[in-house]
Amino acid sequence: MAPPPHRRLLLLPLLLLAAAAAAASTARADDLVAELQSLRVRSPSGVIHLTDTSVTRFLSGPAARRPYSVLVFFDATSLHSKPDLHLPQLRTEFALLSASFLAHNPGSGDLFFADIEFAESQHSFHQFGVNSLPHVRLVRPEHATLGGSEQMDQSHFSRLADSMAEFVESRTGLEVGPIVRPPLLSRNQIILLGILFLISIPFMIKRIIEGETLLHDRRVWMAGALFVYFFSVSGGMYGIIRHTPMFLTDRADPNKLVFFYQGSGMQLGAEGFAVGFLYTLVGLMIAGVTHLLVRVESLQTQRFAVLAVMVIGWWAVRKVIYLDNWKTGYSIHTFWPSSWR
Repeated sequence: MAPPPHRRLLLLPLLLLAAAAAAASTARADDLVAELQSLRVRSPSGVIHLTDTSVTRFLSGPAARRPYSVLVFFDATSLHSKPDLHLPQLRTEFALLSASFLAHNPGSGDLFFADIEFAESQHSFHQFGVNSLPHVRLVRPEHATLGGSEQMDQSHFSRLADSMAEFVESRTGLEVGPIVRPPLLSRNQIILLGILFLISIPFMIKRIIEGETLLHDRRVWMAGALFVYFFSVSGGMYGIIRHTPMFLTDRADPNKLVFFYQGSGMQLGAEGFAVGFLYTLVGLMIAGVTHLLVRVESLQTQRFAVLAVMVIGWWAVRKVIYLDNWKTGYSIHTFWPSSWR
């Protein structure tokens, strides 16, 4: 049954007010998105710098007022001198992440990247509950409070911008795309190097004919062989293929770094280089005994050197066995010949 005419007249103003409120809310949301896009254009990497005032304006309020997500990087210039925090490097990678997203999603109003500096926005740090760095948070529309936003885990810093992109894609459903990194050399630098190379060609030909190049030096080949050996036994190629980090940040203590990971499922770059150094050390000592020590005339010096090589070699092998047992649980057992029993 339809309502009486007088009730229709009473409901009509309420519907008009609701429609006007919805339109005004949508207009305010569109204004915020347009303002953020304008601020993003002014930044070379697309990272918007926020203060306490702009945090209140852009990040506080219900979902109807904030229909976008913001990934916030918390920074502190006074802590850039601490090498264990890697804040400058992470800030650079965060900028690459923002620029890559903007390159693959031009004009997007669904996700913005921003940073907050501690010295000028301590109140915002308190609102988010940030008490240690590095720290990154994702503020989505459904987050009613800043403290309820989602913190990026420390493991997402391991592969820098690539792992940060995985976090963004898994939480927002948006595609960041491949990370666009700047070239090592600019166009002018490449042209300058090309000119220098062309100028040096006659001099290089002359030295090649005379046999006075680095390729004719045995020390260069020896250093290259040592590098190839060390790179092989240290797992350098494995680290390049798997993008293995050199170290991780301890989850229990963010100020502590982890260089050795216990478990056979993962190997850090630092532990691979440590084992590679021990292998190379033993190989160099054996090469020194077989090629250099035999030329020493003093018998006492030879005995002392051989004894030192044996002690250092025993220590290096023991360290490798201990690390393998600690990491994988595998133990090496000694077996005596049956005739010795």
